[in-house]
Amino acid sequence: MKKQRIPRKFIFAMAVSGASLTGMTADDTLAAWDQWRGPNRNSIIEGQPFPASIAHNDLKLDWRVELEPSYSSPIVVGDRVFTTETINKERESTRAFNRLTGELIWEQSWEGAMKVPFYAASNGSWIRSTPAWSDGYLYVGGMRDVLKCLNASNGEVVWSRDFPSEWNTDLPSFGFVSSPIVEGDSLIVQAGAAVVCLDKKSGEILWKTLEDDGGTSDSAFSSPVIAEIHGQRQLVVQTREELAGVDLSNGDVLWKQEVPSYRGMNILTPLVIGNSVFTSSYKNKSWLYEIDKSSEGEWSVSEKWMARSPAYMSSPVLIEGHIYMHLQSQRVQCLDAATGESKWISDRSFGKYWSMIASGDRILALDEQGILYLLKPSPDEFLLLQERKIADGDSWAHLSMYGNQIFVRELRALSAFSFDPRRDLALD
Repeated sequence: MKKQRIPRKFIFAMAVSGASLTGMTADDTLAAWDQWRGPNRNSIIEGQPFPASIAHNDLKLDWRVELEPSYSSPIVVGDRVFTTETINKERESTRAFNRLTGELIWEQSWEGAMKVPFYAASNGSWIRSTPAWSDGYLYVGGMRDVLKCLNASNGEVVWSRDFPSEWNTDLPSFGFVSSPIVEGDSLIVQAGAAVVCLDKKSGEILWKTLEDDGGTSDSAFSSPVIAEIHGQRQLVVQTREELAGVDLSNGDVLWKQEVPSYRGMNILTPLVIGNSVFTSSYKNKSWLYEIDKSSEGEWSVSEKWMARSPAYMSSPVLIEGHIYMHLQSQRVQCLDAATGESKWISDRSFGKYWSMIASGDRILALDEQGILYLLKPSPDEFLLLQERKIADGDSWAHLSMYGNQIFVRELRALSAFSFDPRRDLALD
């Protein structure tokens, strides 16, 4: 390990007042940011603090530590922050930091890096999948289609599954991209040219479904969600070409719908709205698919509406019946979820990617240029309240949040910011 990677050398300590520490200790009443897009996998924060301002005096840097590259989001559980890295283009690692101080607690690494195709090389070959935490264990997807279970207290490897070696599948061209999801005692991933369910404690394969040919360009980009549709709790998953509902108990495909794709680049996370599912794909359109179930138990899918504006990589948020979405055109759009009507599209463009967190009447959005935006969601007009350059480098990882702290994973650094949760400004 190179000396320049020792965190203490790069942590910039700040005097943190008692007010800014409010809510920063581990609190069982706060939902852990323990997976992709937060506790409910929809980037919505409910009943917890949310910044009313992102000005320098209101959102303050607590610590920053320089790291090797990663695109995966940090996750936050109790007093720890977990993140991934690609080290010297040869190895991958997971590291655990103290949430309050940024001090390193443990690090675990393994051989596992790989190169993405030349036409995507400008965006780097860094680890992409966001880990998931459950019951004291961390589940990490490495680029070479390897899944690791780590003890979250010390980083020890509990079990590992190498899908290409075990199933003789080719390496996906973009690596393991989709983020794992936990359901009870099961762990579900899109890897090994399939959707795979494992026993989270042992790593035993429980079922496998939606298998494809694997190989060239066949990374699964989208991350699945779990939702109740017509009274049945199910996995809603988007492969490179299809949207599907899967029985969580046995992997049976309940329903599926082809989603038009450009080179299989169906990337964003599906948005479940009642008994309907919204999605959008690169160089295509946006759709709301209605999922029906007959009295005989037969499932079917129909297109409820279509909108012509395509998203790219950014997953949308749903607020009071409206979908707020960052588009392929780099603009922001508000759609009526019931009808698909466009309420507005911003005049201004905002980078290639947004990660969003929403709460009540506010949205935080971070673009890949490291600019943080504070918006007020409204179907009447685009309302940008504040913006601030918050990261020095590229910031493709999703924002994370716990209590009154916000975590930003730049390509080569991890930063923690805090705000006073008692302050409530009128920023209309």
